[in-house]
Amino acid sequence: MPQDAFIITLPPRQLPALRGWQVIPAHLAYRLGPGPHLFRADSTIPKSGLMVIDDRDFDGLGPTGPLCQEVLRECQARSFSGAVLDFENRLPPLEQIAGYLDEQFARRGWTLYVTGRYAPHAPHARVMIPSALSGGSLRQRLEEALERFGESRVVLALELRREDFYLPSPTGSGQPLTEQGLKELMDRLSPSVFFSGDLCARYFTYMSRDHGAHFVLFDDGDTLQRKVEVARKLGVHTFLAPWAEAAPYASQLGIQRRPAPRQGHRHV
Repeated sequence: MPQDAFIITLPPRQLPALRGWQVIPAHLAYRLGPGPHLFRADSTIPKSGLMVIDDRDFDGLGPTGPLCQEVLRECQARSFSGAVLDFENRLPPLEQIAGYLDEQFARRGWTLYVTGRYAPHAPHARVMIPSALSGGSLRQRLEEALERFGESRVVLALELRREDFYLPSPTGSGQPLTEQGLKELMDRLSPSVFFSGDLCARYFTYMSRDHGAHFVLFDDGDTLQRKVEVARKLGVHTFLAPWAEAAPYASQLGIQRRPAPRQGHRHV
């Protein structure tokens, strides 16, 4: 049976929390900025694992070639085995960056991880498929991804989602809820909570005097576990998750502990 691989994203200063777990750390410490240049948010980034690069400060101006070289040099210097491109915007320069890094990483035996929108520009990269959805079926989403990209390229990106939707919801997007906000809402309403087998998430409905009907969709340890199980049955065995969300459910998700080091025997 194939072994699961869990990629855990977290800031470098939190890396000690992963001690004892069999995971691949992905360091939340890099961003694309003006210039364009690669910027580090933390000067104490350890070696090994993956780098995570976000594009929140990227304006799309300037040549991308030197920037890509900065990424390659950083991976080489830190002995990273790959990078996660956490790009939220959709700009032609970002497509160029994804395509160039995909080619260069493949030559070096490194692994690139991209979202679905950048998959056409990075044919060697692994593609992160979000676990959270507000309609349709997780199984169908993964089956379509497997048919499109192949089993070896699909990664399930786990996310602990909590959202409050107005009904009807033409955009398919709701108002995010914090853990405390969800708890307070449930304490106030005492709703009947149901489980959606298609979404692999829990939900309840309620009426608001100001906004009418609401639909609340949320995850917990059981729903994340169910999503992992659906993926496994389809042949997906690589998962990505933020440690802040996965930590309380690490064992439940199947993240393994590292074997304890053997104690040496003293000869008498």
